[in-house]
Amino acid sequence: MLAIGIDLGTSGIKAVLLEDAVRVLAAAHRPVSVSIPEVGQSEQDADGWVSAVFACLDELAAARPDHMAAVAGIGLSGQMLSALLLDGNLRPLRPAMLWNDQRAMAECADLLAAVPDIGQRTNGTPDPGITAPKLLWLARHEPRVFGAARMLLLTKDYVRLALTGEVASDPTDAGGTQLFDVARGVWAEDLCAAVGWDMAHLPCVVPSWQAAGGLRAGLAARWGLRPGLPVAAGAGDNMGSTLGAGAARPGDAVLSIGTSGVANLVDRAFHPGPGVAVLTSAHAAPDAFLSMGVVMSATAALDFSARLTGTDAVTLAGEAGAMDARAIAAAPVFLPCLNGVRTPANRPGATGRIEGLHPGTNRAALGFATMEGVAFQFADCVRAQRSIGVTPERFIAVGGGTRSALWVRLLATALDVSITLPAGADGAGPSGAARLAMVAAGAPIETLATPLEVAATIDPDPDLARLLVARKARFDGLMASLGE
Repeated sequence: MLAIGIDLGTSGIKAVLLEDAVRVLAAAHRPVSVSIPEVGQSEQDADGWVSAVFACLDELAAARPDHMAAVAGIGLSGQMLSALLLDGNLRPLRPAMLWNDQRAMAECADLLAAVPDIGQRTNGTPDPGITAPKLLWLARHEPRVFGAARMLLLTKDYVRLALTGEVASDPTDAGGTQLFDVARGVWAEDLCAAVGWDMAHLPCVVPSWQAAGGLRAGLAARWGLRPGLPVAAGAGDNMGSTLGAGAARPGDAVLSIGTSGVANLVDRAFHPGPGVAVLTSAHAAPDAFLSMGVVMSATAALDFSARLTGTDAVTLAGEAGAMDARAIAAAPVFLPCLNGVRTPANRPGATGRIEGLHPGTNRAALGFATMEGVAFQFADCVRAQRSIGVTPERFIAVGGGTRSALWVRLLATALDVSITLPAGADGAGPSGAARLAMVAAGAPIETLATPLEVAATIDPDPDLARLLVARKARFDGLMASLGE
């Protein structure tokens, strides 16, 4: 079976033509820009998402024109937690506020006071990156826009609207809004009331692997696709990439090292973790939840350090990978929380801290400290998730950070687990979306759990582990200092 999967990332859109759940026949990518009107703000033009997706589909159609008529369905995954308000004609009233927008800090405290048990029913403790606090901010600071809004949509749902003309969402994305009772699987009236949002202005929620509309005839003709072919409800990006890595069963764990980092742990039950800032939502597979520990800056932190030292991230990672034990021991310790800390400390206003600079510090040492700091944050995430009852068994790593052998070795050592790298991990997001499309088009539900070929397995490094013991203690001291 052939399907198209589309993943809407923060910095770019990826699309693949996937055969039999594992083989990529064609791929396309288009960048999208982020607007930062002021420090702490992060927005995107929603129509820019649509234009980039259409360009990707144009490219797939040009690359494989003889395959397009056989495509069975389209699936979508996308960045979560955005707030996109539409008017009565389903047109955007303003740019979408993204997951890393920090302006709704005050509203988080107000929302928690209004609904004290919100963390036990939704994806976690109120955070400015989550949709509900953003809505409260918009109600207070942009009342005309808020008052004119007639629909709230998430990123991939707006693109599906453009493809099908239908309004819908799925439990994974709905679960990220804090307007949705994750345990019961329904929009919650009291949560909507707490931010002044009318429940009539919310999309219907369709299981991720079911169709939520059919492709418009005009667009089908443009790409050589069948008119009305099913477009799956889809999933949030974390769930999509987790599926694309073959993780659909409880015990599967996917460490996603992208712009931000996420420890995605598939769980058999809803284990909320507001006390340790763990996000919990439905997974895009039946009878499963996804526990998410979040590292706010992952490859973004390495990009920052590379920019600071006048090089690029690939070069910096390579130089760090060549360091010997003596150089590692002398390297500074870096807490790279450039966009705050979510799991486990939940300090959205936190800034990065570094300790141990000396005249011999070079850029390789800073690169090592950056990757090490991200690995330590992943270890803290998984420790927090275990503390609330989540039991990971099989670890997989995906994302741009896996291109660095050192980074994966640091992760395996910091977590003291073996980590597998699946072949084709770069396309996990769109591949997961394509798997959902296949099931929506009639493939068996087991398609979602199709394993990928293992490219490599990385075990903990005992020599590195001995070096990291003292360095982790210093890192923990930096983390503790955030409360001072």
